[in-house]
Amino acid sequence: MENQNYIMREITPLSERDCFYIANRHKTEFTYPIHCHTECELNFTEHAAGVKRVVGDSSEVIGDYDLVLITGTELEHVWEHHECKSEDIREITIHFSPDFFPKELVNKSQFDTIRRMLEKAQRGLAFPMQAIMKVYNRLDKLAFEEQGFYSVIHFMSILYDLSLYDDAKVLSSSSFAKIETYSDSRRVQKVQRYIADHYQEEIRLNTLAGMVGMTPVSFSRFFRLRTGRTLSEYIIDIRLGSATRLLVDSQRTIAEICYECGFNNLSNFNRMFKRKKGCSPKEFRDNYRKKKILIW
Repeated sequence: MENQNYIMREITPLSERDCFYIANRHKTEFTYPIHCHTECELNFTEHAAGVKRVVGDSSEVIGDYDLVLITGTELEHVWEHHECKSEDIREITIHFSPDFFPKELVNKSQFDTIRRMLEKAQRGLAFPMQAIMKVYNRLDKLAFEEQGFYSVIHFMSILYDLSLYDDAKVLSSSSFAKIETYSDSRRVQKVQRYIADHYQEEIRLNTLAGMVGMTPVSFSRFFRLRTGRTLSEYIIDIRLGSATRLLVDSQRTIAEICYECGFNNLSNFNRMFKRKKGCSPKEFRDNYRKKKILIW
């Protein structure tokens, strides 16, 4: 039975005639529930140390400054007050349409870095402090600027400068965000697609290596070089991402989810989940349900 009572969708103030909508707020606490929307979002917070940022199945306590881009239209997110003691939190939220950068434009070579950033941000993208300081003054100015032609140019320049930071952190797992991400290598792609189709089953290294005509040792080394993760880490992340999505979207028991996602031992599943997510599967589910309300 699917868990429809916990799905919410925000209707943002962005109109069809606007390129983007910007909200500049000072607040004493975060009260808005976890939500998703069809628009892309760039969210900046200042003086927010101790706030918990939840994007998909990622949950982190942030420092004084935080800047996140979300382009996944179904990706749940929320900033929770948590342990924040600040009495003057500033938040700048910019919503813009997914077609703000039309395909005909974003596929041009001059937009390569922006295109890659927008693709990564389907899972949520948190920018490093250096990037935040690079665009801070322009974000501040944009928040007070009349939304005419030049404001669009200024916003695009902010996004371009952010796209140059390769060390921006991808937040949610691909399986939770329902995003397919594949390596540039055809051999690795072939294996990744096999794992996506068979993660619920036992997956053997020999099988994967044989698929691409390599020895197990050579393939393990090659896979890590191309993806930045070991094969076992990759498979575990795919399984855990699927498990977190089922914890949110279904009424299945934790044991059922464990075995459905390819784990063959419940205690091992609980241990891995806590190590990766910082909480037990039950706590993850309870926390998500506590935060969600229905918005139409």
